Amino acid sequence: MFSSLLIANRGEIAVRIARTARAMGLRTIAVYSEADRDALHVRACDEAWPIGPAPASESYLVAERILEVARRAGAEAIHPGYGFLSENAAFAEACDAAGIAFVGPPAGAIEAMGSKAGAKALMETAGVPLVPGYHGDDQTPERLAAAAREIGFPVLLKASAGGGGKGMRVVRGTDDLTAGIDGAKREGMASFGDDRLIVEKYLERPRHVEIQVFADSHGNTVHLFERDCSAQRRHQKILEEAPAPDLDPSLRADMGAAAVAAAEAVGYVGAGTVEFIMDASGAFHFMEMNTRLQVEHPVTELITGLDLVALQLKVAAGEALPFAQSDLTITGHAVEVRLYAEDPARDFMPQTGRLAHLRFPEGDGVRIDSGVERGGMVSVHYDPMIAKVIAHGADRREALARLAAALGRCEVVGVTTNRAFLKALVEHPAVVAGPIDTGFVGREIESLAPPAAAPNHVLALAGLAEMRRLDAEARAHAASTADPNSPWARADSWRLNDSAHHALRFRQGEEEIEVEMHADREGWRARIGGTVLTLEADADPDGTLSVAVDGVRRRVRVVADRDRRTVLVDGGAWTVSLVDPLAGLDDAAEGGGRLVAPMPAKVVSVAVSEGDSVKKGATLIVLEAMKMEHTIAAPADGTVVGLLVAAGDLVEEGADLVVFEAEGAADGGGPADRVAVDSGAGA
Repeated sequence: MFSSLLIANRGEIAVRIARTARAMGLRTIAVYSEADRDALHVRACDEAWPIGPAPASESYLVAERILEVARRAGAEAIHPGYGFLSENAAFAEACDAAGIAFVGPPAGAIEAMGSKAGAKALMETAGVPLVPGYHGDDQTPERLAAAAREIGFPVLLKASAGGGGKGMRVVRGTDDLTAGIDGAKREGMASFGDDRLIVEKYLERPRHVEIQVFADSHGNTVHLFERDCSAQRRHQKILEEAPAPDLDPSLRADMGAAAVAAAEAVGYVGAGTVEFIMDASGAFHFMEMNTRLQVEHPVTELITGLDLVALQLKVAAGEALPFAQSDLTITGHAVEVRLYAEDPARDFMPQTGRLAHLRFPEGDGVRIDSGVERGGMVSVHYDPMIAKVIAHGADRREALARLAAALGRCEVVGVTTNRAFLKALVEHPAVVAGPIDTGFVGREIESLAPPAAAPNHVLALAGLAEMRRLDAEARAHAASTADPNSPWARADSWRLNDSAHHALRFRQGEEEIEVEMHADREGWRARIGGTVLTLEADADPDGTLSVAVDGVRRRVRVVADRDRRTVLVDGGAWTVSLVDPLAGLDDAAEGGGRLVAPMPAKVVSVAVSEGDSVKKGATLIVLEAMKMEHTIAAPADGTVVGLLVAAGDLVEEGADLVVFEAEGAADGGGPADRVAVDSGAGA
C-alpha cells in the first residue's frame, strides 16, 4: 500500500475519499481552486495546495498543475473521484509516466470505454445487444441529421465523450433536429472538450439498470449487483436504489455476466459501472460504461457491506480482491437521492448562495454524504449538489420510509433546494409500488413539485419568531439602560389602554400578507385575515421551539437570513420575506421591459439582433451555468429593443440581458420579472 494520496477532486467525493484514506493510515493531500479555499474537503485532508482560479477549466481540469502538486507534495497515488479528470485517459497515462499510481483503470480501458461511440462498436463486436443507432466518424450535422431520420423519431442525441446527462437531447421530429444537434454539440464541447455525438433510437418508457463491476490486476473480475436509476429528469439521475425492484434473479445473473464480460474485454481494473437500458419486454441493451466510481455507489456499499473507496485504494496498490463472486450476497435494500440547490418551481434552475443554516439527520439506516457545511457557498462554478441522502432498510418499503423521514429532517437555509420535491417523489404511490420507467418524473412533474404557499400556521410561526426576536432586542436594550425606572426600560409588552400588538408584513412571491401579533398572559394570538390562531412556545436548548398552535404542539425552527425567514416545521420548509415598513418603494423601472439573468452565468450565444420581431417562446439568449445550458425565451410576441450582452460575457444574477417590448405595449412595458427558462440537459 502506498503511504500518501492526492485527491484530484472536490465536494462530497473528495471528503469521502479523504476520510477513508486517513482511516487507512495514508497521508492525504487536497487541491483547491480559489473558490474552494475554505471548502470542507480542504480541511478534511492533512495538507492542501492551491491550483488556480475558480473555473474548473483553469484549476481542477488542468492535469499538468495537479501533477506538479503531486510531485512537489510527494504523493504516491492520485484518486480522481468522479467527474473532472476521472475518465481522462491522457491523465491516467501522465500519472503512470510520472511514477504515480492512478486510482482507476488503465488508460487503455478508459479510452476504449470513455467514448460512447467506441464502446458501442466494441460491444457490437463482442455480441452485446445494442440500441439501434449511429456512432460513426462522420460528425457533420448533415450526417447526424440523416442518421436520425434513418433510425426514425424519436431519437436521442448523446455526447460521445459525455455522461451524467450532459450533451443529451431527445428529438421527436425534424423541426427540432437542427437545434438539438447544435445544442448537444455545444454542451459536449463545453463539458468534455469533445463535440462528437451518437444518435440512438429513443425507447419509450424504459428502465435504466446499471451493474457495478470491480476488477483487480490479478485477473479477478466480479459484479456487485445492480442499481436501478430510472427516476430521472432530463437524463439526470434523481433517485437510485439497489437492488433493482422486481428484477428476475436469472435476468440479474445475465446482466451481471454481460457486465463482467464487458470489463474483461478491455482489461479493466478497479471500480466501474456498465449501464443498460431495459425495454418493456425486459430485454436489456448496452448504453455505456463509466470507468470510475459513480455518484450512486453508496447504495451498493450498503447492500453488500463493502467500502468501495477502500477497495479502490487496495486494488490500485496491487492487492487482489479479497472475495469471489460466490462470496457476495445482497442484504436489504438501499435508496439514495441527490439534494441539490435548485428551484423546482422555476424549472429546477440551479441556485447559488451562502448556506445560512445546515443540519442533516442522524439515525439507524440513514447516511449523509456531503461536501459543504454551514456558512459555505454554493458556487456557480460547480455542480450544485449539497448532499446525498441515503437510507438502508430490511426491505424496499422500509428503506423508502426511512429516506422520506430523513428528507423531512434535512434543514437547509440560504438557497432553495429540491428537498420537498425529493420527499414527494419518494412518497409517491407509484414509486413505492415500483418499478418506474425513465419518463415517470417528466410525466408527474406537476404533482411532484406543486407551488407551495405558506399556510396560516406557518405565517403565524414566522410572526411568533419575529416577536421573540424583537422581545430579545428590547430586553437587551432595557438591561443596558441607565435609569431602571424609565418607561423605556420596560420589556413586558405593556401598552397604555391597549393590548400589546404588532403588525408584520411578509411577502411570498408577489403576495404580501399581514400577520397581526397580539400578546396576552398565555402567549400570543396571530390574526391573518379573518383567522385567529393561539400560540404558546417554549425554547429548547438546541435552538428549536416547541409551539402549541391552537393546542397542537409542533417542533419548529425559524432561521433568519437577512430579510428572509425560513420556517422549518412538519417536515417542510417555507421561506417568506419580512417587509420593512420603513423601506422606500423601488422606483419604477426605467425604459422598456428588461429580461434579466436568472443566475450568474456565461452568455453562450445571442440568437437575435436589435430591432428583430420575435414570437413568444423564441430563443433570445443561451446562458451556461453549472455545466448546463439555459435558454432565455421571448415572454410574448414583441420586439427586441436592445441587447445588453454579447456572447462570451459573464453576467451576475439579475443582470439586464435584453430590453424587450411586448406587442401592443404603449411605452415598452413595465419591468420584466426574471423569465422562466428552458434548461438544457442536466448535469
